[in-house]
Amino acid sequence: MGKEAFNKKSDLMRGSHSLHLKKRMVKVFVWSVALYGCETWTLQKEDIRQLEVFEIWIWKRMMKVPWTEHKTNEEILKMVETERKIMDTVRSRQKRWLGHILRHDSLLRITLEGQIQGKKAYGRPRTMRLDWLLKTEEGNISYEELKMSAQDRSRWSQ
Repeated sequence: MGKEAFNKKSDLMRGSHSLHLKKRMVKVFVWSVALYGCETWTLQKEDIRQLEVFEIWIWKRMMKVPWTEHKTNEEILKMVETERKIMDTVRSRQKRWLGHILRHDSLLRITLEGQIQGKKAYGRPRTMRLDWLLKTEEGNISYEELKMSAQDRSRWSQ
């Protein structure tokens, strides 16, 4: 859907506008469509890779770089004068949404915290939505520590 949104507005984004304006149009017209509902996504490694590929695809098309030029991703990012930001955007939206859920008593919070009754399924456990937040740079933290830090909005948003 993100590629479709880009193609619908490609005449604007590939025009002779300034680079700053083109980047803002991409964020408004394309990323808003591509990242719709990303707050609730559970991402696997392949999903992350596809999002990063999509980001480079957008910048290449915006700068009119044909595939025959064999430019590296770093060269494309230098041309656009930016860094990879799509995963940072997804993670910040997910963190903001999760903080909102953890600060309020709601059915969604009960669902996030709840345990499913019954037998455990065979095989590898599914990736939970909270797994990426529980793994920090310092190491693993507990769910209780995560919940306590979400109560302080100013510290949580950093």
